[in-house]
Amino acid sequence: MFTDWLELALLVVVGFLSGAINAVAGGGSLLVFPALLATGMPALVANVTNSVAQGPGFVGAAISQRDDLRGTPRRVWVTSVAAAVGSALGCVLLMVLPSEVFDAVVPALVALSAVLMAFQNTIRKWLGSPGEGAPDRTVLLTAGIFLASIYGGYFGGARSVVLIAILVLAATDSMRRLNALKSWLGMIGSAVTLVVYALIAPVDWIAVLTLVPTTVLGGFAGGKIAQKLPPSLLRYLVVVIAAAVAIYMALD
Repeated sequence: MFTDWLELALLVVVGFLSGAINAVAGGGSLLVFPALLATGMPALVANVTNSVAQGPGFVGAAISQRDDLRGTPRRVWVTSVAAAVGSALGCVLLMVLPSEVFDAVVPALVALSAVLMAFQNTIRKWLGSPGEGAPDRTVLLTAGIFLASIYGGYFGGARSVVLIAILVLAATDSMRRLNALKSWLGMIGSAVTLVVYALIAPVDWIAVLTLVPTTVLGGFAGGKIAQKLPPSLLRYLVVVIAAAVAIYMALD
């Protein structure tokens, strides 16, 4: 896997940053994906390895934000089921569809992730969100989380961005509590992804073992500072990287 210590150091640093960014702004996995490609991994292997390695980072973020999940058990249960089923379906689609489909679709998905991250606030305002004190839009919430989780199971990049956008549009609560739910749903989806990919996908386990400890630490640290650090700078850094990756993969 690794040709020299620089590649190892790259993954250690990028793993920590991705875990922190996932907790604060979302999209951290888009940093790991090009790093894995830079080590010479095929795109499919890099994708499944990235998805498996990102999971523990969501654990760290979810634990650090667990108190903000209290008081909405129905919302948590409904969205958790949608996230689990959708993630499993996305994993299956990745494995059963021809590799040519993945090669063609992934640049578009990365580009879509960049667009969502760059314009997420504008999109939220355009679509509107439930008024203060209004009940959740349960059907939209459940369907949105299900579709976002299919996307996350097929290509995990910027899963957090899609999840938080749907939560803001369909659920009525503070941003802090919705961010905590985003971390929880990311953990659920990643757990399903880990199980499915461990059984049927070409995961590079050496890379996973290198990334996991730093994504956990990064996720825990990011969860602690999620309400203190303005996420815009991190978000737009990831946007630039994601756009560059999408262009590179489309031209490659």
